[in-house]
Amino acid sequence: MLSSKSDSVEMTKAIVCALVAFLCLLVVPAQASVIQDLSFTSRSGGKFEIRVDFDEVPEGYKGYTVEKPARIALDFPGTQSALDRRRFSLPYGNATAVMLVEAGERTRMVVNLVKLVPYETRVQGNSLFVIVGEGGESDYVRPGSDPNALISKVERVLDVEAMIDDLQFQRTPDGEGRLILTLTEPDVDVNVFSEAGDIKVQFKDTSVPERLLRRFDVTDFATPVYSVDVNTTELGAVLTLKTAKDFDYLAYQTDNQYVLSVKALTPEEVEDRRNEFAYVGDRISLNFQDIEVRAVLQLIADFTELNLVASDTVAGRITLRLQNVPWDQALELVLKTRGLDKRQIGNVVMVAPADEIAERERQQIEANKQIAELAPLSTEFIRIRYAKADEIVDLFSAGSEDGGSLISARGSVIVDPRTNSLIVTETSAKLAEIRNLIDLVDIPIRQVMIEARIVIAQSNLDEQLGIKWGGGYTNNDFDGKGNALTISGDTENVTSLNQSIIDGLPSAVSYPGALLVDLGVAEPSGSFAVGFTSRDVFLTAELSALEAVGKGEVVSQPKVITGDKQKASIKSGTEVPYQESSAGGATATQFKEAVLQLDVTPNITPDDRILLDLVINQDSIGDLVPSGGGGSIPTIDTTELTTQVLVGNGETIVLGGVFRTEDLEKVSKVPVLGDLPIMGQFFKSTSTSRTKTETLIFITPRILADSLLD
Repeated sequence: MLSSKSDSVEMTKAIVCALVAFLCLLVVPAQASVIQDLSFTSRSGGKFEIRVDFDEVPEGYKGYTVEKPARIALDFPGTQSALDRRRFSLPYGNATAVMLVEAGERTRMVVNLVKLVPYETRVQGNSLFVIVGEGGESDYVRPGSDPNALISKVERVLDVEAMIDDLQFQRTPDGEGRLILTLTEPDVDVNVFSEAGDIKVQFKDTSVPERLLRRFDVTDFATPVYSVDVNTTELGAVLTLKTAKDFDYLAYQTDNQYVLSVKALTPEEVEDRRNEFAYVGDRISLNFQDIEVRAVLQLIADFTELNLVASDTVAGRITLRLQNVPWDQALELVLKTRGLDKRQIGNVVMVAPADEIAERERQQIEANKQIAELAPLSTEFIRIRYAKADEIVDLFSAGSEDGGSLISARGSVIVDPRTNSLIVTETSAKLAEIRNLIDLVDIPIRQVMIEARIVIAQSNLDEQLGIKWGGGYTNNDFDGKGNALTISGDTENVTSLNQSIIDGLPSAVSYPGALLVDLGVAEPSGSFAVGFTSRDVFLTAELSALEAVGKGEVVSQPKVITGDKQKASIKSGTEVPYQESSAGGATATQFKEAVLQLDVTPNITPDDRILLDLVINQDSIGDLVPSGGGGSIPTIDTTELTTQVLVGNGETIVLGGVFRTEDLEKVSKVPVLGDLPIMGQFFKSTSTSRTKTETLIFITPRILADSLLD
């Protein structure tokens, strides 16, 4: 009995051990992939290739790029590195190093670049090939076959038809403006750069849906960015971020999301940036204790390969420790410390005490003045081609290199208006300065053609509804003595009605009836009439209605050509005469202008856009109003626009518009009777009119080609 129980316990233990071993096999984690080798190869066209060897086929890796600093990163999940090094230096021009970083069960490969360029990847067996760089061959050269090329699927970055599917703008807790773009394809060639204080992001071969093609005002986010303009060009999509001054930005991409973060710089960062860019020399390190100043100057001259001349008065010793600073900044610090100054002429630097250099320059100026006072005078005839000669003379007071006016006390200038020329008597040095000035200012100015289009569109609707009705009553023997009684709407119809009865004619035939209510439509219209006639009584009614619809458009298109910064004016219209009486009783004829006038002053900017100062008038003759002398004075309906706009060359801009709607409703009725409910409609007529007028002004400036000026 005991033996049987012992066997049962042993069997139970064996079963438990087997179950534990089976469960352990189930929970054993999958073995991680291992990076076994990393190699680099230079390729044609400025490209280079990175080969990463694994112990199995690499799968599930993801890549993204960073604009500043330029980097390409590839993430390998579930991967470990078996290499003994983490950093590999690269000898290629655009690449500096490749680093492998492990974090948990993930390994990241980072390629540090000088400038961000496209890359492509392919998998062959257990190896991943990363080709970095743009193609250097021309499009008309057919690429040859490479016997060493590996046939595989290539993930291309260039020539990708992608789309910006979504755009979001956020504000981070630190006050940064973050623009998040969602791309339909991750392999897009992106270029980010700063231009004229703005940030531009260019996506090659990328389209934008129509709902995103507009300006996004993000001022309310309180970030350095206050607007985002989304546009498309022939090369792809372009986003322009309008920013405030003193900012920095960071751009990076993760899968299908492209992120651009813009932050404002602190006052300390702004000052550091200004100091950094104030000196442009190569960096140098100096660490000396109690060294002669002349020896320090000699070291800087040797470093910069400049010729240095030091005055005999340069002396003293200095202690300095400068680490990685521009050489021109180090030189300025040494000079300021010892009260020295420098003057550089070409590649020669002269160093001396500041007061000694100032005294030497003062003596040079005095010597030049004495030479000028003794120099012989010459007379030269200078013809002015494009400017006015008298205006050129006014510029001579601007000053010269030696100080004072271009014309010395000994010289003279005579203007010949007939030939638009100058006769100048001066020294040779002064004549050279005058010729240089004339060469700079006597040039043809650029021409601009300004075309204005003024469109006045008008539509009107006129509706009228009226009624006429009347009747009469006649009794030839109302008192039994043969006296007739006639009741009608007006006296004329009463007389005619009596005559018709006397003649024995039916009144309905010759005389339809007398009008009791005459509120019909006066203009030609459609009407509907009914009537009732007997020997003694007749009734008539006529319902008339009118509906008129009209449309009109007036287009005025003045054009004018003028020079840069020259005001031009064009006027077209009429002068309206009217009589006006004076206090003495005399009558004089006066005129008022009703014209279309365009006054414009263009200013061509350095980027070939035009800044326009515009005054546009569109006048028309209005109503006549009585004057004090018994005559009438016409009123002038005026539409005027005064503005200043910046327009691109050949672009059309809508300067402004006036939209006016005039509604008029008129009711004519018989007093008291027209106010009765229901029945009052037979004692009134209605007229409704609606007039819509819209005025739009378009401006198109065009810069004329310089060939037209030859």
